[in-house]
Amino acid sequence: MLAMISDLEAMRIALSEARKAAEAGEVPIGAVVIHDGAIISHGQNSVIRTSDPTAHAEIVAMRHAASILGNYRLNGCTVYVTLEPCAMCAGAMIHARIDRLVYGAADPKAGAVEHGVQFFSDRTCLHRPEIYGGIGEREAGDLLRRFFAARR
Repeated sequence: MLAMISDLEAMRIALSEARKAAEAGEVPIGAVVIHDGAIISHGQNSVIRTSDPTAHAEIVAMRHAASILGNYRLNGCTVYVTLEPCAMCAGAMIHARIDRLVYGAADPKAGAVEHGVQFFSDRTCLHRPEIYGGIGEREAGDLLRRFFAARR
């Protein structure tokens, strides 16, 4: 039987991915995807390194998870991400049929889950994952604040 990874453990790994992104000069956001209680993929922001505007941490992790599972539908999966997803990432989660979303820090400017367009709350939303915010919020927020303070 597989050991189930906790939300906090999964977020710690996502935070590790975020730190790696910062070290590479990317906005420090990290993500992991869990399936059947185990991490099957991880990702970090890599838009600058890859010259790909869609290479957000969540997208990178979901692409890898889909490849591993051999299916574009990620039924039974949980996405952990250090920052509230943007509109693009929330839309991708809808199409992937993510079961659960767990995020760290809220994003009042560009978030699309609890802020902004609130994709999952719209009556036309095709799929609504369970949503849990605030897991690892302080550390995720501190990483982002330090990253942007160093660039000002």
